[in-house]
Amino acid sequence: MRSATITRKTAETDINVEINLDGTGAYDNQTGIGFFDHMLDQLARHSLIDMTVRCSGDLHIDDHHSVEDVGIALGQALTAALGDKKGIRRYGACLLPMDDALVRAALDLSARPYLVWNMDLPTPKIGTFDCELVREFFQAFSTHGGITLHLDALHGINSHHMAEAAFKAVARALREAVETDPRKADAIPSTKGAL
Repeated sequence: MRSATITRKTAETDINVEINLDGTGAYDNQTGIGFFDHMLDQLARHSLIDMTVRCSGDLHIDDHHSVEDVGIALGQALTAALGDKKGIRRYGACLLPMDDALVRAALDLSARPYLVWNMDLPTPKIGTFDCELVREFFQAFSTHGGITLHLDALHGINSHHMAEAAFKAVARALREAVETDPRKADAIPSTKGAL
């Protein structure tokens, strides 16, 4: 089983993350941040990665530490669950429409983290959620998951639709990248022989 559990405890957050890369997209995410839970649910459902997240954070300050630290823990869990990455497809991409929004995600599970972010959300908040935290999550997730991640909003006028399309697009790209390649199930997908 390609699964992992990560526990992260700091003065700002107490987090437990469990993932199973070969799941069905089952999820149970509770961070105390409603919109963020909704986005994590989308990430699990559309990647088919089973995901349980528990986060108790300093929400009396703001949501920043919780969102960033969950991204860190999920990235670490992905790295642990992938192991040596033998047999994975490695690359994934998705062009995802959601009403007015059209978001492109492309990623490489290269162990070389890099985020390219072309997602200008038109409002500062989605409900009470700070829109800038969408980028913070993906920065932390890509850094600690060793992911080269490109996110581009090609269209969009509604911040909720654009953010949700980003999570769904990354999920679909991730699903493709972590899947086993039946033609090379016993090989690491790199001419270097390691990722």
